[in-house]
Amino acid sequence: MDPQRHKEIWEAVQLHPLFQGLEQSTALSLVSDCEPRSYKKTEVIPPHRGLLVILSGMAEVFVEDEVLEILQKGELIGFSNLVEVMSGLKVRDTPTAIQVRAVEELEALFVPFGVLSKRWNEPVVTEYLLAQVTVRLKDVYGSLAEQVKLARKIGDKQTFMTRVQDLMVEKLVTVTPDATIQDVALKMFESRTSSVLVMEGEVLTGIITERDIVHRVVAQGKNDQGRASEIMTASPITIPRLAYYYEAITSMLLNGIKHLPVTDKGGKTVLGIVTLSDLFQKKNASVMKMIRRIDEADEASLPFVREAICDITDMLIKEQVPAFSLLEVVTALYDRVVLRVVELAVANLGGASTKFAFFQMGSSGRGEQFMLTDQDHFLVFENGSDHVYFKRLGVEITRLFEVAGYARCQGLMMASEEQWRGSVSQWQERLRHWMLKSTNENLLLAQNFFSYRLVAGDESVAKKLDSMILELLDRSKIFQYRLAQAERAQGQIPMLDQPIRSLFKMDRKSIDLKKEVLFPYHHSLQILSLLEGIPGGTPVGKINALLQRGVFTPDFAADLKAGVEQILSVYIRLRWAGGSSVLHFHSLSTREKDELILSLDTLRELQGLVFARFSI
Repeated sequence: MDPQRHKEIWEAVQLHPLFQGLEQSTALSLVSDCEPRSYKKTEVIPPHRGLLVILSGMAEVFVEDEVLEILQKGELIGFSNLVEVMSGLKVRDTPTAIQVRAVEELEALFVPFGVLSKRWNEPVVTEYLLAQVTVRLKDVYGSLAEQVKLARKIGDKQTFMTRVQDLMVEKLVTVTPDATIQDVALKMFESRTSSVLVMEGEVLTGIITERDIVHRVVAQGKNDQGRASEIMTASPITIPRLAYYYEAITSMLLNGIKHLPVTDKGGKTVLGIVTLSDLFQKKNASVMKMIRRIDEADEASLPFVREAICDITDMLIKEQVPAFSLLEVVTALYDRVVLRVVELAVANLGGASTKFAFFQMGSSGRGEQFMLTDQDHFLVFENGSDHVYFKRLGVEITRLFEVAGYARCQGLMMASEEQWRGSVSQWQERLRHWMLKSTNENLLLAQNFFSYRLVAGDESVAKKLDSMILELLDRSKIFQYRLAQAERAQGQIPMLDQPIRSLFKMDRKSIDLKKEVLFPYHHSLQILSLLEGIPGGTPVGKINALLQRGVFTPDFAADLKAGVEQILSVYIRLRWAGGSSVLHFHSLSTREKDELILSLDTLRELQGLVFARFSI
């Protein structure tokens, strides 16, 4: 070995436990028996009869595509071969399932077993090697425990993961479009069913429910000799037979229906039908009563609505329903509460004087509400409307929300406050002020506002609001730049760039998912959406819109959804258990940690797109 190189290596390893406590001459003699080795990026390091001390670069230990451990400067490669130096057994030269490869250009010092054997009886060396072996055994047992847990979960057939085909009623009750309403009612009575399918041969053309007969026949005084085609719901929503139980519930709640015809894979042949009542009765007979309680709530029963939704949410979480589906279901239930509150408020004031639109903001506006949060809403009404009436309406809505269990917003972002209600023209001036005077306070108001979603009221008013906002955005690029600046000042989403089995080595032991991850994600997505003329809506809706506009590639949109869903799953679990939004890494499984690292990388990439658009 070149003397200069010899000296460089000695300086690099003299503090390593393998060489500590030696006189320089002895240490240099041992180092001279070692051999420097270099490996290129992605090169698989072949089996060797000794250990490699990493001088620079990184390596990863892996089995197939699963990374077990990351190794960095000063760490050792080759612990699986220690059996030879400890027992004298021969290590087989055949390839093993566990392999090591260089993550980047790697410089290492090869330490033969002969050198190790000279140092083995030194306490500092023995303790060091045993500590390293212990750490790896801990990981092995941890991994095995996870696999056992996963296997048990797979073997446990949870109801919410059951296929629709296993729950549907296969015996179909059908009529033709020309059947009389009397015939339809008779069929329902004889079959003891709450719906019939309207079929032309093998083709599904409509569905009629008991409610249709009440609302479209009895209430309107129609003759019972009218035709089924006159009262049916045409082109009904259907669900494939291989869809999951939770997907059927989601579809029903989001579309406000209680009956779903089940079709084959191609969607052409009807195979059966499922009802909301049947689905919930299979899980818990009282759940359907809880949902009915929401729809029929009055001021006295509003406080009990929260309990009903919490029971359903708890079921969905325990059954490990995917986060996006869970949020769709629970948000749809809370939207029912909002609709009911607005209906009661209008009724209490004797009816609405003119058209208006009621919007939710915050987690509800984003469609991510799974717990009853504080109030976050605003009112928009037509120009020339009675301002006194809508002041009273805003106050009444806020009061009824409080009755239902929603705490008042500490920041007073509620329709009861003058700043959070107004005509379209008033909102135009308010938004223009926020955009022209982009103070930190106004930016915070705007960030909350642009998470809006129409939940109740007139769609035509909402469209006027959207049109007005798009005109303002087109002339307010500096406002969007200030939003991006504010986001940059808050700091980037943390990057955890070490494979997961080495997380115990990281200085960072926790992360605040709400403040450090979800808020930056929402703000970044919001800024990109505003740039593309997408002012409101849910995050998933915004991702889909940005994909359609070519801002996101299909692969990135898919990765972003997957990453956000993974983070939301952990966040929901944390918060539902009564904890804060701070995630401690030791509470995660190995796979969850791996997924967290990938998810954070994707969300940082989203932030990077925002900063790149403004070159900040």
